[in-house]
Parts: sequence; C-alpha cells; structure tokens
Amino acid sequence: MKTLIKDATIINEGLKFRGSVLIDNDKIEKIFPHVIPADFELNEIEVIDAKGLYLIPGVIDDQVHFREPGLTHKGEIATESRAAVAGGITTFMEMPNTNPQAVTQDILEQKYQRAADVSAANYSFYMGATNTNLDEVLKTDPAKICGIKVFMGSSTGNMLVDDESVLSDIFKNAPTLVATHCEDESTIQRNLKIAKERYGENVPISEHGNIRSDDACYLSSSKAVELASKFDTRLHVLHLTSAKEMELFSAGKVSDKNITAEVCVHHLWFDERDYLTHGTRIKWNPSIKTVKDNEALWDALLSDKIDVIATDHAPHTLDEKNNTYFKAPSGGPLVQHSLVAMLEMSKKGFIRIEKVIQKMCHAPADLFRVEKRGYIREGYFADLVLVDPNKSWIVSPENILYKCGWSPFEGTEFSHKIVSTFVNGEMIFNKDVISETYNSSRISLNL
Repeated sequence: MKTLIKDATIINEGLKFRGSVLIDNDKIEKIFPHVIPADFELNEIEVIDAKGLYLIPGVIDDQVHFREPGLTHKGEIATESRAAVAGGITTFMEMPNTNPQAVTQDILEQKYQRAADVSAANYSFYMGATNTNLDEVLKTDPAKICGIKVFMGSSTGNMLVDDESVLSDIFKNAPTLVATHCEDESTIQRNLKIAKERYGENVPISEHGNIRSDDACYLSSSKAVELASKFDTRLHVLHLTSAKEMELFSAGKVSDKNITAEVCVHHLWFDERDYLTHGTRIKWNPSIKTVKDNEALWDALLSDKIDVIATDHAPHTLDEKNNTYFKAPSGGPLVQHSLVAMLEMSKKGFIRIEKVIQKMCHAPADLFRVEKRGYIREGYFADLVLVDPNKSWIVSPENILYKCGWSPFEGTEFSHKIVSTFVNGEMIFNKDVISETYNSSRISLNL
C-alpha cells in the first residue's frame, strides 16, 4: 500500500511550504506542493493527516558511538538506534573505538552484519586507524564505508595515531574521506600537570576546558588541515569547540569543499558556566569551553564555515559519570534529543529552521556523498520525520530511551516533539511507539 502524508508544512532545501508527499514502497514517488490535484485517486492509499506538522528529511548523524561490541553495558546498536529514530535520526555513522576496535576489515564487516540484524535506522561504520594497521585502512571500499577515523589525540586502547610517517601515509593514500578527532596530547598532558599541581586529585570539572584547551585543539586541527592541503585529502574535522580553530575553515557550500567542519549539539547548547549545575554529565572530549568559544561556533555555523551538526552520542552509565574528574569518562547520550534541541534554538532565534535542516540533513548527505538520502525529492528514499512544533514536553527518565537511562537534557522543556519517523518508507516510530520490525539498510555512497 502506498502512503500519502497530506497537508504538512514541508521544510526542505531552504523552502518552507504546505504540501503532501506520496510514498511508494521505500521511495518518495511524488511531491505535491500546496494542494493535491482534484483528479488524484486516493483509493488503496493510506492517508496520514499532517496538518499543523512539519515534514522534514530524516536526520543523518555522522558521529555516534553505539558501544557495540564489547561495551554493551553502556549501549547497543539496537537500543541506541531506537533512541535515534525516536529523535528523528534515520541514518547514523558509527565510530570504531569499540571492543574489539574496528581496525580490520573483518571486524568492521561484523559490525555491519550486526546492524543488519538489529538496527532501527540506516547505518554506516568508520574504519579505525592506528599506528600499525595502514594495510587494513587502505583496503577500505569508498562505496561502502563512510570514512576512516583518525584519533589525532588521546583515545581508548591503541587508537591514538601519533606516528608522523603513518599520519602522512594515511592522508596521502586514503581511498575515502578522513575524519579526525583533533586534540594535541602533549598540550593536554602539560595542562593536566598544572591542574594536578594546583588541585591534587581533586581537580574540579570546571578545569576541563583549561586542560583540554583551545591550544590543544588548534595545534591538532591545524596539523590535520595542513596534511589534507598537502595531499589533497578529503578531510572532515569532527566536533570543533574553539574560536581559534575557526580561522582554519572557509565559508561556502559543502559540496565545493575538500576540508569540512562539524560542530556538535552540546557545544552549541552548553558553555563553561554549565559545569556548575551539570558537573561531569557534560564532560566531553573535546571539552565544552567558554562563552566566547560558543559564540564563535554559532557565527561559523551561520556563515557556513561549519558544515554539519552532529551529536558524538557516547553513552556511559550514571555510575560511571557520577565520579571525580579523573574517574568520570567523557561523553554522553544525545541522539534522541539532538533535533528537538536544535529546533528549540531555532525557536529562540539563534538559527533559522531551514538552516537546521541544511546542517543536519542535507549537508551530511552531500559531504559523505550518501546516495538518495538527506532530501525530500522524488525518487529518493523515504527517510522522513513529522514534527509537532507546538507540543511541549519535558525530558525525564520515564521517556528516555538510551540504555544508560539518563540525558544531559533531563528537566529541559522542549516545544517541538517528534511525532513519526519513516525509515525507507516504513513508519518505524509513531506517537512514542517504536515498531518491532525494521526496514533499515546499509547506506550506499556515490564515488
């Protein structure tokens, strides 16, 4: 049966207009701007009345950590993808620092096979780089794998790539996009020594932005940009946090760039003042920094120096997070609340809603060359989200879907609510209920 989403307010490609969308199987068959023609036959078509609702493309989140395999007490592909579709995310790209780490093609393929069995959303996975697995990295198929992840700063296990010759070889020979976590480890260790000399073992969380400082970020980001410029590498710098780094990037269309930039929701929403109330719950790497840095991120986002908004969804249990500075891990859960958080910022006047859709839906599709997703277009996959812009709700443990059971947004009232999420034409989420059968798939990438 075909499905007609009728009389929605469609937000797509910089436009906002009333219209209807006809879904046939997994694709968008027809878009009706304004009114449906009088002679259009509605027999054997399921009609969804979307009057008063926004219809947007499904969000593509290019940076998540779903913790499987090996860290499943924090999260799993099944649980976190369900939270993602409840938040309007229809495609995710997941990171390699699991246990075991996805640093061989065989381990990487095992993650794809697991997602095929349990994921509620479409998926792709990054190949992880180390100082010793260049041969495996260079086997990466650019039509099947979203990118190569390089930790140019501290990470779990042996995933810090600090061998200069290996870094050069990766950037020179990478068959696909290189995505980097940029923090200079020597600078972090120097700042950490200063903090320990002052506070001993009782370093306050408010020092996190000074320890993982703007200098640490800039030194590493500038090195990545220098290497990409030298070797003409497609480079995507993840989760930028500082004003200083913004000078490294240029404004323009994402499809015209070889070097692109990302900001995460938490770095737009929070600043250093929030450590006082949120403590280690907002401990992330790279760190949340100053008001000035937050303002610079917003300026760069609005001027198109920053291309993509993502989450860096990285759940930990509350027992793990409710710890001292040194013992509390960095990261937090975000996929269920990222879209509504950005829509809230739009309502407050920080950003136009059309720009939110550009940065969360269109730009990731263009940047990663995702085939037929990220837009509401005829012939594209029907990855779609219906949003009620006038349905207030409060984040609480009772409505949180993350396996870890908490959110940095707990107690926050949002004015927008996700009503329905379609993945490949199938309504996977509807009115707080998630389907038990999925229609997700491994995304294809255009060479």
